[in-house]
Amino acid sequence: MLVLAVVLAGCATKSEDVAPSYVSPYQFEALTCSQVAEESQRIAQRANELAGVQDSKRTKDTVATTVAVVVFWPAAFLVSGDDRNTAELARLRGEMQALEQVSIRKRCGIQFQRPTTG
Repeated sequence: MLVLAVVLAGCATKSEDVAPSYVSPYQFEALTCSQVAEESQRIAQRANELAGVQDSKRTKDTVATTVAVVVFWPAAFLVSGDDRNTAELARLRGEMQALEQVSIRKRCGIQFQRPTTG
């Protein structure tokens, strides 16, 4: 049972559980409101792509872990877990928060939607 718990901890994180990294809003201060909107759309699109990759990776890791534990438990330690994809998703979410702060400060009136959690 301990082996299963250790191995499952090595699986990739669900995209909805990836917390944003801190990004300073000051790097976006020079942007106009329309540029804030454009940058937000670009980042949101990339973050959505990465969230799909992250969830797919989590599913694959879970299946691989289950098979490894049942068939050959030492292989379970080869499950990859979190990686650069997770780090980039966290950074992008941090950038979205920073852009939202700039938008509020400049009174751009842009509506930012938070990802829904399942």
